[in-house]
Amino acid sequence: MEFVSTFLLADFMGKATWLWLMFIGIVIALLVFDLGVLNRKDHEIGVRESLWLSAGYIAIAIGYGAWIWWYIGAQSGTEYFTGFLIEKSLAMDNVFVIALIFSYFAIPRLYQHRVLFWGILGVIVLRAIMIGLGATLVEQFNWILYIFGAFLIITGIKMLWMVDNMPDIGNNPLLRFLRKRFRVTDEVHGNAFTVLKPDPATGRMVRYGTPLLLALVLVEFADLIFAVDSVPAIFAITQDPFIVYTSNIFAILGLRALYFALAAIIHRFKYLKYALSAVLVFIGLKIFYNQIWGKMDPMISLSVTFGLLAVGVIVSLWKTRNEPAPPLDAQHIGEAVGDRHFVGKGKAPGGGA
Repeated sequence: MEFVSTFLLADFMGKATWLWLMFIGIVIALLVFDLGVLNRKDHEIGVRESLWLSAGYIAIAIGYGAWIWWYIGAQSGTEYFTGFLIEKSLAMDNVFVIALIFSYFAIPRLYQHRVLFWGILGVIVLRAIMIGLGATLVEQFNWILYIFGAFLIITGIKMLWMVDNMPDIGNNPLLRFLRKRFRVTDEVHGNAFTVLKPDPATGRMVRYGTPLLLALVLVEFADLIFAVDSVPAIFAITQDPFIVYTSNIFAILGLRALYFALAAIIHRFKYLKYALSAVLVFIGLKIFYNQIWGKMDPMISLSVTFGLLAVGVIVSLWKTRNEPAPPLDAQHIGEAVGDRHFVGKGKAPGGGA
């Protein structure tokens, strides 16, 4: 018992081990409940179900943040909610790319949740690695925060210059590599990521990847690219790995549930990218302020971030109030929202692998 007590109270990246284990337990419980109960069988998730699921995830995230505020302190609680809000907003931009990926591979809505579910498992691991690496770098080389700040300012400004670019999934280097190196079917085989098929040359049964597998890999790759923005952004808010990781994961967990509602109305958030650009520039400038003049009040960061994003959402909804929803295909999604990732000059075909 003494060993267990010592282990649970031992420090791990600035917090007691039991705090990390409790968080991991909550995440595992949510994933098991999601896959094992709510989505045990493949089915199309409608907008109503998507909104209810997302509301549930957001309520849990807010409740967890309130607990952090009560147990760890008001500053940690404020930093958690600021990080959650920033990650949630940046992750919404990821919805645009996910919609493009599903459209490009013609993934039926019936199987999209399966791709997103397994994708989130990879995200949990990838974010843990990136945040652990970021925390180590910040601890050992505090000056790296200046690089984070400059990167965020440049990214925010660059986002404004790229709003009219068309994402080009078909010319993505990773996709070209996968198609060249591995056997891939042209059609979806139910909810399978791989299938056995006879080799055209030898006739023996070999394993092929399906469009679902390619979509899963690109969804993971998309999150890795987005993490390059979001991880430095949240380290500008706090250098506490526990707050960084928990706020990141709760925001991403809810995004998967919200995807099916957002995918149908992404054209209504046409101007959100301008607000996201302003948020990234503000956070980048905040790093320089913190390093030169002292730490900015976390409540100011939360208020400015919330205000910028609220303006972006309100302006988007107002400006697009009379615009009809475009067809949910790669070309029209890209034209409706633009994107800062997977950028190319061509246009992706509507489907097929």
